[in-house]
This record gives sequence, C-alpha cells and structure tokens, in this order.
Amino acid sequence: MAEALLTIDTVTVRFGGLTAVDGVSATLHTGELIGIIGPNGAGKTTFFNAISGVQPPTSGTLHCGADNLTGKGPHHYAAHGIARTFQTPRVFPDMTVRDNVRFGMQFAGRHRQGPEGLRSEEEILAMLGLAHLADRPAADVTPSQQRLLEIGMALGTRPRLLLLDEVAAGLTEAEVDAMAQRIRRLRDDWGLTVVWIEHAVTTLLKYVERVLVLHQGRKIADGTPAEVVRDPHVIEAYLGDEMTSDTAQGATA
Repeated sequence: MAEALLTIDTVTVRFGGLTAVDGVSATLHTGELIGIIGPNGAGKTTFFNAISGVQPPTSGTLHCGADNLTGKGPHHYAAHGIARTFQTPRVFPDMTVRDNVRFGMQFAGRHRQGPEGLRSEEEILAMLGLAHLADRPAADVTPSQQRLLEIGMALGTRPRLLLLDEVAAGLTEAEVDAMAQRIRRLRDDWGLTVVWIEHAVTTLLKYVERVLVLHQGRKIADGTPAEVVRDPHVIEAYLGDEMTSDTAQGATA
C-alpha cells in the first residue's frame, strides 16, 4: 500500500453549539486522487480548513508521517508539503500572473527544505494553460483563469498534497472538463496527491478514484465512485432517489 501522507483521526470542529465537522477520520495516501462531495452545509470547506491549518480542530489529531500537525498554523502544513485553494480565488490582482506564481515559489523557499517537487514558473504556467498570460495583471484575466492561477500559486509552494476547494465552480461545461483533465495530470504526470471538493459531481466521479461523502459534518461513505453512488446512505442523504444512471455509469470502478 502507498505511504500514508496525512492521517486524520476523529477530527471535530465546533463553533459554539454548532458542530461543523463531527469525528471525521481518513488516511490520505501518496498518489491518490480523492473527491469530497456533500450538500451545502455538509462541512466540506471546514474540513479542508481543519486539515490545512486554517481552522484548528476542536478535538482529534492530524499527522503527516510521524509529525503531529494538530493545532499548528498553515505555514507548518506548507512546510510539510500541504497546499490548498479557496472557493473564492485568492490572487494578487495588481501583480502579474507570473509574479503570483513566483510568490508561491518564494513562500516555498522560506518554509520548505530540499529540492523535491521543484517546478519552474514556466512549467507551472504551461501546465495550467496560462503561459500566454504571464505578463498580464491578475485582475485582467477571466475568473476561470484566476482559479487556475490560484492553483499555480499553490503549485509554486512545491506541495505533495494539493487541496482544491470547488475550483470548477462557475465554469462552463467545457471549462470544467478541461479543469478536471489538468487535475488528473497533476497526479499522473507530477506525482501529486490531490483532494478535490466539487459540486459538479458527475464530472468529479469520472476522474477521481476514491470519494469521501460528508453529511451534516460526518463522513457517511468512503470508497470508489462506483461504490459510493450505490451506497444507500449516500442516496438517502445526498444524491437522492433521482440519482441518474448516467452518473452511476460515469463513476469509475
């Protein structure tokens, strides 16, 4: 079995009397391409916040290898090769596309040790289809290109684990498919472990190999796409009886 990259043990996040993430456990292995699905309010983004250092868990533990990251800030996670994007792209609008990627690389220089996973800014921009926009201000590119740029900034930090939060939101069907293909290439060609939250369930199920399903802050399923779409708990809690045969057939085994 592949190396355990991040071990999540009964992580809970509470805000006052609200439990946003409720005892979620999972082990993320090197080289996996994982999707996370669930309805609005399921706790998906809060879960990402907890496993990237943005929101310390109320209880539970997070280990990267033998290192305990529980309660530590985002820069500690970055130092261990964990990078993420956000639902609303966080780019520097007055900086060029190229300089946004360079910022991520400079961050890596401060916090990462060793040359592993180092890619040039040209390689990153080419992978994301942004090379022709390298010298434009980030404010002048389209929203879909800003989403790609934020991925580029994350790639600049030389991650081993990339957490993508709804990077296909607001994109056209063609753009969603192109985004999914790029995400697959990041795993296949660049060797990254990728965890991807997305509402475009049909597309996600075609590309990922493992799916975690969250509902009301709890993990209710963890398996292959084919297993998850046939899980009665998932059908009842999230997908509903209207789950189409096309979606089920599109899920990889």
